[in-house]
Amino acid sequence: MNAPHRPPYRVLFLCMGNICRSPTAHGVFEARVQAAGLGDRVQVDSAGTHSYHVGAPPDARSQAHALQRGYDLSTQRARQIQVSDFEHFDLILAMDWDNLALARERCPPPQARKLRRFAEFFQHHDSAVVPDPYQGGARGFEEVLDLVEDGCEGLMQHVRRALDGAG
Repeated sequence: MNAPHRPPYRVLFLCMGNICRSPTAHGVFEARVQAAGLGDRVQVDSAGTHSYHVGAPPDARSQAHALQRGYDLSTQRARQIQVSDFEHFDLILAMDWDNLALARERCPPPQARKLRRFAEFFQHHDSAVVPDPYQGGARGFEEVLDLVEDGCEGLMQHVRRALDGAG
């Protein structure tokens, strides 16, 4: 007898413009999901709280730094979070306090439990947020990748528990 088909577990990463931090997290986590053989059970996406860059690819600096670590972000396109996302996704992870607050303002109350800061999943870094590298130099994009890789480690543990019905 086959096990009942479960819908995929859906994760949405959220930052301001959806061109630096959230597409980086999207690309890194998606690579981890594929490497774990969970591509058919976990869906990953990203969005921004603002519409500044809708339709644009990730920032060239984000793409270049990610590619140096083996993550290809080139197929992603920025989009703004929609009300339907709060229903559709199981977990919505904001990169910082401001974007978490903006998401909470738009989120229907029954879905509020899905909103969290991505930094809650950090395993080794002691940072409350993933800082925005947009106005800075190369070091900021490397720091984003360091934090995102760390957070994806903890997030993968969380998602595995959820898929096993324990979380």
